[in-house]
Amino acid sequence: MATTKITGKELRALGYPEGRAIGSAMEVMEAHYKGKSKRQKLELLARVLQTPGLYAKHETLGPVATSLIIKTEHNQAIELNTRRLEYSIYGAEAIEQGAIHQMEIAMKLPVTVAGALMPDAHQGYGLPIGGVLATNNSVIPYGVGVDIGCRMCMTLYDIPASYASHRADELKMLLMEHTRFGNAGFKRPEDDAVLSRREFGEINILKAMKDRAHKQLGTSGGGNHFVEFGVAELLDENNEFGLPIGKYLSVLSHSGSRGLGANIARHYTKLAMDKCKLPGEAKHLAWLDLDTEDGQEYWLAMNLAGDYASACHHQIHQRLAKALGEQPLVMIENHHNFAWKEKDAAGNDIIVHRKGATPAGKGVLGIIPGSMTSPGFIVRGKGEMAAINSASHGAGRLMSRTKAKQTLSKQEVRKHLKKAGIELIGSGLDEAPMVYKDIHKVMAFQQELVDVVGSFTPKVVRMCGDERFAEVD
Repeated sequence: MATTKITGKELRALGYPEGRAIGSAMEVMEAHYKGKSKRQKLELLARVLQTPGLYAKHETLGPVATSLIIKTEHNQAIELNTRRLEYSIYGAEAIEQGAIHQMEIAMKLPVTVAGALMPDAHQGYGLPIGGVLATNNSVIPYGVGVDIGCRMCMTLYDIPASYASHRADELKMLLMEHTRFGNAGFKRPEDDAVLSRREFGEINILKAMKDRAHKQLGTSGGGNHFVEFGVAELLDENNEFGLPIGKYLSVLSHSGSRGLGANIARHYTKLAMDKCKLPGEAKHLAWLDLDTEDGQEYWLAMNLAGDYASACHHQIHQRLAKALGEQPLVMIENHHNFAWKEKDAAGNDIIVHRKGATPAGKGVLGIIPGSMTSPGFIVRGKGEMAAINSASHGAGRLMSRTKAKQTLSKQEVRKHLKKAGIELIGSGLDEAPMVYKDIHKVMAFQQELVDVVGSFTPKVVRMCGDERFAEVD
């Protein structure tokens, strides 16, 4: 006697997608339609496949229809707009075409409402580094980036600026003893209130990250992250700090949310790409709707990572302040690789992604670094709406890491550092000063975005690795 039981192979041949819809169809047929022939079952399921919406509330076929609807919506590609929105570019002549191309794709997203490209921009994944993108009630994990909440932090001390040159060897020792990079950590990591945040216990992906986050607290990452002693010069006598204009010994740090941020970014980017199907050229711009559980969960995790990054910087500066035997006169801090809830010019709510760009709303203070042999700047935002209240986060790369390693020599870089009077611990050719754009040109391109309040000149720099650059063959 011929069996009336249908198979997954037959359902796939009918056009059913892999997954829950096939299992649901087989379960429903066996539970409710045992008396029908296989041909009758397949005809019925074919009708459900053609118009699942008509069967969504059907007493017995509802589960099959619902599975089909979910699967269809899940796999349906979201089309980009045929025309991109206009956006502002600052310093277009200094920006590579790849970054501009990425920005133009981002401006075609259905959720995009505005955008801008900063003068330090260069090509990245999804949104270019230096890209600012405003969206409607949605967050793009790769629009934020992998190193969530990466930031600059500066402290100024009531110590003569000459200390940085006359006591360079002592400052080197302080950096070696009180900072850690890459996989290195402190034997006894300090605690911080951020580790008691409820998100570590309520969000599944974060539960397993807390111990590692504790071990890495107060440390810096690899790549272009650094901690350095230098000289800050306040140029505006009406500065917000109430300090006299002049030069101060300073500490400047650049780092992010370490393994915590990286794992959050990977998890939610995959989730977004799985649920938000975009054309290949735009796939890294997949978003999460903030009205969904996934969107809200990422938002909480992102903010936790940003606060964790800030806590790392505060511990770095506290350790060095204690070693110096001084309390800082002031701390300045700003961050990038983040998304903010803001208002546009019309008062509408927007989500502003700044990937390698920093907030520059009216009166907002920030730090824009150059390279290890060029100055950085303390800036005050002008609140330029065409730039979505943003500015660059640094000089920006002129040369990729691969190209730097292929074209630069260690002798050439050593000579460059010696001429600039820079003492360097760690680093490599991919972070040589000449791989970065001219910070003075970058600043000239954004005069309408920020006012310069002060400058910072590096003197003793530590990056990932404990070997002195000048001693590496």
